[in-house]
Amino acid sequence: MPLEEEFVKLIKDPVHGYVPLTEAEIRVIDTQVFQRLRRIQQLAGSNYVYPGATHTRFEHSLGVLHLAGIAGKKLSKYMSEDDVQLIRLAALLHDVGHGPFSHSFEPFLEKKTGLNHEHMSKILVEKTEIGDILEDYGFSKSEVSTLCTGMCSSKPQFMNQIIRSAIDVDKLDFVVRDSLHTGAGYGSIDIYRIIYNMDVIEEVLSLDEKALPALETLLIGRMEAFRAIYFHKTSRAVQLMINMALEQVEDEISREQLLDPKFYCSLDDYTTWVLLKKHQKAGKIIERLEARKLLKAAYERTMFLRDRYVVTLFRSEAVRNKLREELSAESGVPIERIIIDTPTLPTVPYHWGPPSEDMRIPLHRRVGGEVIQIESSSISELIDFMKRFMNIIRVYSFEEDREKVRKAAIRVLGSTDYSLAVSY
Repeated sequence: MPLEEEFVKLIKDPVHGYVPLTEAEIRVIDTQVFQRLRRIQQLAGSNYVYPGATHTRFEHSLGVLHLAGIAGKKLSKYMSEDDVQLIRLAALLHDVGHGPFSHSFEPFLEKKTGLNHEHMSKILVEKTEIGDILEDYGFSKSEVSTLCTGMCSSKPQFMNQIIRSAIDVDKLDFVVRDSLHTGAGYGSIDIYRIIYNMDVIEEVLSLDEKALPALETLLIGRMEAFRAIYFHKTSRAVQLMINMALEQVEDEISREQLLDPKFYCSLDDYTTWVLLKKHQKAGKIIERLEARKLLKAAYERTMFLRDRYVVTLFRSEAVRNKLREELSAESGVPIERIIIDTPTLPTVPYHWGPPSEDMRIPLHRRVGGEVIQIESSSISELIDFMKRFMNIIRVYSFEEDREKVRKAAIRVLGSTDYSLAVSY
């Protein structure tokens, strides 16, 4: 039976319009585990800058499901109807393992467990009622749990790439959705042209070169959104303060608790905020957040990612801590009141990733009945430029220490490229 005949409900989404759902999808959505995503903001901290940025992982997950379904239908000659349903379910569940405050919880989770939210998605799919529901409908919970992170070895590479790649449905949804809710204006991207020009060449997801203008717009939009939304200095200040508060309760939440699905699912933005607020030390940081007495950017510098020292700095916690020690000694400000922030930290969502990440996007051209593969950079200088994307290093302190830290940072790191005489 065609999957369209199994749709039993419509949900109205502000980005994609009506999103049809199957019975299996509704049963997954109606679990307590999935409903928790209603209480986890997509962009923790961004609402301090963009008041409309209060959307959640719940609606984003529905959007990713919808786009995965469209991609599955476009590529239906390469997969069965069951595979299309499988990929929709995997897309729906790709973010179910996010902790409170989304990416801001990641350092705490990794430090305590050695795992990230993708690992937690796998655990929650396999060890909660969601897994039982999937098996009720004939799907392997293990297969869904690995496909939702784009690492399912039992399925072709292109199916994993729909979920996790340079042009995956997760990115296609969040760039448009985050732009809409922030009002930042970087979401005018023809994501449907990208999907409708997807094809499979030797089991690898590829784009027809006809979609190149839309692809370039996606890349530009993502870069601009990164600078204006995801790495905005005030949003990051809020996220860093949340990290600071979580550090204060490290000894009170065990690894075993975090790996227990029931306990983990009890953590959302609301419950965790209250937990932190009641804590003696963390509560002081939460009080600052509630009064909007935020960390301030004392220093900022933009540098090219290909600089070897910069790469080391961005990727090494030890190097960052050594820099903090230098700044503390130079300024006289206690080290715990100086924060180094870089885009490669796990708290920064949607960054391009480490410099070793493969940025190539397969393109192809059809000539007669022949398909010719094209290296994207050879026909788009813009895509090649993206490989040289710049990184930003920021030094934060509280307002009362800002000037001392600014002067110390200039002495240690050199002059900034432009004035940082900003308060917001």
